[in-house]
Amino acid sequence: MSVDGDVVRIHGKGLAGFSPSERALNCGNSGSTMRMLAGVLAGQEFSSELTGDESLKSRPMQRIIDPLERMGAQIQSQNGRPPLRISSAKPLKPIRYELPVASAQVKSCVLLAGLYADGETTVIEYVSTRDHTERMLEWYGASLRVGEGERREAERSRVGEGEKSEWAISVMGPARLTAQDVQIPGDISSAAFLIAAAALLPDSNLTIKGIGLNPTRTQFLSELELLGAKITLSDVQEISNEPVGTVNIGGGMQHRQSRSAGKVSGHAVAQLIDELPLLAVMGTQVSGGIEVRDARELRVKESDRIATTVQNLRAMDADVEEYPDGFRVDGPTSLKGARVDSHGDHRIAMAFSVAALVAEGDSEIVDADCVNVSFPGFFPLLESLVER
Repeated sequence: MSVDGDVVRIHGKGLAGFSPSERALNCGNSGSTMRMLAGVLAGQEFSSELTGDESLKSRPMQRIIDPLERMGAQIQSQNGRPPLRISSAKPLKPIRYELPVASAQVKSCVLLAGLYADGETTVIEYVSTRDHTERMLEWYGASLRVGEGERREAERSRVGEGEKSEWAISVMGPARLTAQDVQIPGDISSAAFLIAAAALLPDSNLTIKGIGLNPTRTQFLSELELLGAKITLSDVQEISNEPVGTVNIGGGMQHRQSRSAGKVSGHAVAQLIDELPLLAVMGTQVSGGIEVRDARELRVKESDRIATTVQNLRAMDADVEEYPDGFRVDGPTSLKGARVDSHGDHRIAMAFSVAALVAEGDSEIVDADCVNVSFPGFFPLLESLVER
């Protein structure tokens, strides 16, 4: 592997070209890394150990342990939590796996393990989740089938009114992938905080080029438009099997009437899971506020994002009601500067940086360095934009 500026060149050895590590692989604070890497390691002929920081060690991994063990992997854990010790008899067995919880990470884990299986592995989801893994596998030449499945009558009650029907994603193994050039677009979940700041501040005008506009990731933009934001897309094109384009955001959202009561629930939650704390902040600034339900998954992220969002909004004088699966935020509210705690969660720290911009008085964010997990340089960039 070589690195030249923002270009990384990797000479691959194929799916069977991995070698055992002499020490545990540290995933840091990244649940995505651990869950997806577990799928790859489950197909190897050697044992591996995955670990992480204290936050990651508290997060549930049974949701990947169950399908991987069905495929033939042997996984040792701490009551379903990291560290994970993974060993496998090759080849893995193909399975048909129905996701009990909407999760792109679990789906990706099973599909990546399916590359090593002897036959077709299928993942069934009842709520559409991010499809970056499917697009990537297609780009590298995997044999992949995606389409609506047949739902058995007994399963129909699991799908709520207005939800998407059963969706089946299948990969054929053992797979052979072909090297490809890949251009990585800007991450819309990271850009969301800059987009939100621009939408809220009067007289703002922000243009972000080269941003990923995968339709499973743009629900945030749709929600902001319903809340009164001015957003336009342009120059959209397919690059490395992903839609990429330019986003322009106009400011002054606080001074517009929202076109929606601002309720987020059901299948939309899976496509907004990383942006929900930020939407709570936005809800304090629009007529009618915002309500989030069906989001119990927020409680097992880097922090309990329901509890931390509610706690910090109340510290800033917002009127918030907490539910087991979400929260209700009234608006519009004049936020007050306060000392808020990120609880080591990068998305909480960035969401409340946006809140601090529109609050009256000074705010302090405890453990703000955690933003480096996903967005190194966030604060200097945000400051440079605000000062223009």
